Amino acid sequence: MTEKTEQKDPVIAAIQMASGPQVSANLIEAERLLEEARAAGACLAVLPENFAMLGQTDEERLQEAESDGDGPLQTWLADRARRLDMWIVGGTIPLAAGAGRVSGACLVYDDTGERRARFDKMHLFDVTLPDGRERYRESDSTRPGDEVVVIDSPVGRLGLAVCYDLRFPELFRAMTDQGAEVFAVPSAFTVQTGRAHWELLLRARAVENLAYVAAGAQGGFHVSGRETWGHSMIVEPWGSVVAERKQGAGVVTAPISLERLRTLRESFPVLEHRRRTGA
Repeated sequence: MTEKTEQKDPVIAAIQMASGPQVSANLIEAERLLEEARAAGACLAVLPENFAMLGQTDEERLQEAESDGDGPLQTWLADRARRLDMWIVGGTIPLAAGAGRVSGACLVYDDTGERRARFDKMHLFDVTLPDGRERYRESDSTRPGDEVVVIDSPVGRLGLAVCYDLRFPELFRAMTDQGAEVFAVPSAFTVQTGRAHWELLLRARAVENLAYVAAGAQGGFHVSGRETWGHSMIVEPWGSVVAERKQGAGVVTAPISLERLRTLRESFPVLEHRRRTGA
C-alpha cells in the first residue's frame, strides 16, 4: 500500500527594499533578497514598486524606460525567475508609453522565465499631503493603465495592483469577480500616508474579498531625501497580519492555504450576498 504524501501549502514572499538611483546596485540587492526568499521556500515573490530605480527626478526614470518585451530589466527578471525556479512579481519597471511618459508596469514571470502578465498601475498619485510639505504629480511622467489583471499562479488566482491602487476597492472587487484569491501589491508608500493608512488598507482589501494580500514595499531613506514607510506584509483572508517587515531591506514569507480560503468563502459567503446598487 502506497502512503499518501501530504501536500504542503505554497509559500509566498514579500520583499522590502530601499532602492536608490543606481540600477546596478539595486539589482544586486534585489537578487540577494530573491535568493533569500527562495531559500525560505517561496515559490512566488513580490518585489516592491520601482525596485530597480528610485531616482530624484522623473527624467531619471524616463531614461530607464524600456520597450515592452525588450530591455535589460525585463531580461534580468526573466533570468532570475528561471535560475531561481521561482515566480517573480517584478514590482514595477518603466515601459515606454509615448509622448515622454512611461507606464508603471508590473510584470510577472514564471519559473521558466516566461512572462505571464503585465499590469500597468491604474491610479496615479497626484496629491498634496495634508501637512503641505510633500506634493506628487505622478501623471506628469506616467500613463495610467486600464486593464484588470488576474492570472493562475502557484499560489492560486493572483490579482495585481500597485501602491495607490490600494485605495480603490472597486479594482480589488473586479479582481475578485475574476476569481482572485491572492493580491500582489508592489508599493512605495510615503511615511505620512503609510503611518495613517497602509495596514488599514491592506487588511480591508483582504477582509472585503476574503483573500490573501502580499505587499512588497519600499522601506527606508532614499538618496533623493525621500523616506518610504516600509512595513511589507502578508495578510490572510480574515484580516490578520501573518508576516511583516517594518523597516530596512528584507523578506517576509507565509504559506497560502487555498483550502482554508475556499472553506472560509463557503462558510461565510459575503461575496455572494452583494446586492447591486445604482443604475
